[in-house]
Amino acid sequence: MNKFSILTLLFFITISSFGQPKKLTLEESVLQQNQKFRADKLSGFQWIPNTNRYVYYTDSFTKMMSASTTDAKATEFITLSDINSALNTKLKNFAGIEWMDSNALLITENGKYFVYMTAPKKGTLMYETSKNAENKTFDKKRRHLAFTEKNNLYFYTIDGKLITVTNETNEAIVSGQFFARNEFGIDNGIFWSPKSTFLAFYQKDQTEVADYPLLDITETPGKLVNIKYPMIGQKSEKPRVGIYNLASQKTVYISPRGNQDDYLTNLSWTPDEKYVVIAELNRGQNTMSLNVYDAQTGTFVRTILTEKSEKWVEPEHPAFFPSDNSNNLVWISEKDGFNNLYYYSIEGKLIKQLTQNKFPAREILKSNAAGTEIYFKATGDNPTNMLVYKVDLKGKQTLITKDQGVHTVNISNDGNWFFDEYSNHSTPSKSLLYDKNLKSKTLLESKNKYEGYEIGTAEIKTIKSADGTTDLYTRLIKPSNFDPNKKYPVLVYVYGGPHAQMITNSYLDGANLWMYWMAEQGYLVFTVDNRGSDNRGFAFESVVHGRLGVNEIDDQIKGVDYLKSLPYVDGNRLAVHGWSYGGFMTTSLMLRKPDVFKVGVAGGPVTDWKYYEIMYGERYMDTPAENQKGFDEANTLNYVKDLKGKLLLIHGTSDDVVVMQHNFALIKKFVEAEKQVDFFAYPMHKHNVLGKDRVHLMTKVLNYVIENNK
Repeated sequence: MNKFSILTLLFFITISSFGQPKKLTLEESVLQQNQKFRADKLSGFQWIPNTNRYVYYTDSFTKMMSASTTDAKATEFITLSDINSALNTKLKNFAGIEWMDSNALLITENGKYFVYMTAPKKGTLMYETSKNAENKTFDKKRRHLAFTEKNNLYFYTIDGKLITVTNETNEAIVSGQFFARNEFGIDNGIFWSPKSTFLAFYQKDQTEVADYPLLDITETPGKLVNIKYPMIGQKSEKPRVGIYNLASQKTVYISPRGNQDDYLTNLSWTPDEKYVVIAELNRGQNTMSLNVYDAQTGTFVRTILTEKSEKWVEPEHPAFFPSDNSNNLVWISEKDGFNNLYYYSIEGKLIKQLTQNKFPAREILKSNAAGTEIYFKATGDNPTNMLVYKVDLKGKQTLITKDQGVHTVNISNDGNWFFDEYSNHSTPSKSLLYDKNLKSKTLLESKNKYEGYEIGTAEIKTIKSADGTTDLYTRLIKPSNFDPNKKYPVLVYVYGGPHAQMITNSYLDGANLWMYWMAEQGYLVFTVDNRGSDNRGFAFESVVHGRLGVNEIDDQIKGVDYLKSLPYVDGNRLAVHGWSYGGFMTTSLMLRKPDVFKVGVAGGPVTDWKYYEIMYGERYMDTPAENQKGFDEANTLNYVKDLKGKLLLIHGTSDDVVVMQHNFALIKKFVEAEKQVDFFAYPMHKHNVLGKDRVHLMTKVLNYVIENNK
């Protein structure tokens, strides 16, 4: 070979090597979707209170940049070293920092709370809580700090004095924490009144709730850890709402007006602090009353509205008060089939149904300063989107977000500016600033972080459900080297239950990155959001009532029929995997449709609904006394003899959501039926296997599928 030929060959090799796409590793696909591959965003975006300026973080959350709505050019505002120097802290990033007013930041480190003044760049220590303090909740002005230790509630006054609100020696009486196991939109148990005159809180008496044993293997010998776990049909929590008066230092209590184990949910304060508004839901979850109580005495005043349903009523949002100067409120209800906004007086008069959409409102964001316009999130006509609208008190509705996709919107204090960050199928992330006339300018548009990697594509389509009329959304992920003339095995990823939607109009279409890795191994990865899943309205979701797993399975089989209609699908090599409700669906599909899937991997599965908790379980299944036929039909233990394929069951040993009794009961039945299955436990993990151990989990799951689906 001559010199010219050698140089040409070396040049070709160099160019080819440089241009070769990189391959995703499974570890990257599990751990780096929201790290290395995270789209560029204005991280930590916040409006500076009472201004039209905003801040966001750069340089790995160590530098705060500031810009105005009139001049989008950002300048350095504060650095992390500024704060650490002034406060003698060792903060590693800006995460969790909040504005107190236009010149003061609330800084938290290891239970210490500081005020940092941005202009002189100085700060002072406000409070220091013990390492046992939890559920820390500031009042509106971030001057009073309430918190819990064990089962009791405390707070610090503005001058740093510690006040004990409850002093219960019976640890089964718990104050200031969530109850109803986080159902009904509950994620907190502490509620400051608007002017910090009162502190309301949830209290639950768990004395009669059964203990459930978990094993801590980190000690020698192993230690029993009991949790309170109210199972379907058994004794439940007894809730109350306490209202502590800071002036009198007295507490009054509100108990359910019906049975003592009814639910008290969605607490809110009227702007004038005269009343608390509480949704009371009966344990059967088919009747809800929105009640008004006197804040001084805890006395019942009136019922604003009552809702009933043969299936369920599910309040998930507290009453919203658009104006600080009025007790008129907005209530979100799906009584007409979709979550809509209703405007009521505190006396209980319906002033106006503000929205009449045939799609669900998801959340009220805020109102404008005048209290005349309300901003809310909703899907719009395409249920895979999440858009933002505004509606005035006369019912005039306006779409704020102009692009299809999944949006996050942050509204300025005066309601004249809207920061909008969104992604969709073809947009990794785009950040926009809208003025009150909804004219926008682009602040940032992310490049595709997967550029240069071998990564496949997703197709979003619709198929008909088992009822023959309802559209179901599907997602089919294909490898980057997809060949329509080949036959591909398929992994079906399933969830299938209420309150979840797998397919969204976001980048990667709601998929986990590991699904794209799996596609590069020569698989198609398929998902269908069956009836019973989220964001489609009450009729779509409530078909599951009393018969969990029936319509959902029928719709998943429609998905299989669609797959088998595709010329490039190997219908004899189908696998299914899901977690939690998806684990229930996986085991149900493997056992009740045994000829369909060759392999199944079920993580944290519900196997018999009588072992599940009251608040979620009784909404969808009632109790065994009321619906034994439905429980028997859904019980996977009744179908073990029909198993044909390979099945791997997985569970975290400290799972306090779907307790291990589910999997153990199912495995016992398999043993009795002389059926071989595989089982793997993740010691000390709860319902989800998180952190670096998740790489082990997904390696276990996907290797099992690949090895057994040949």
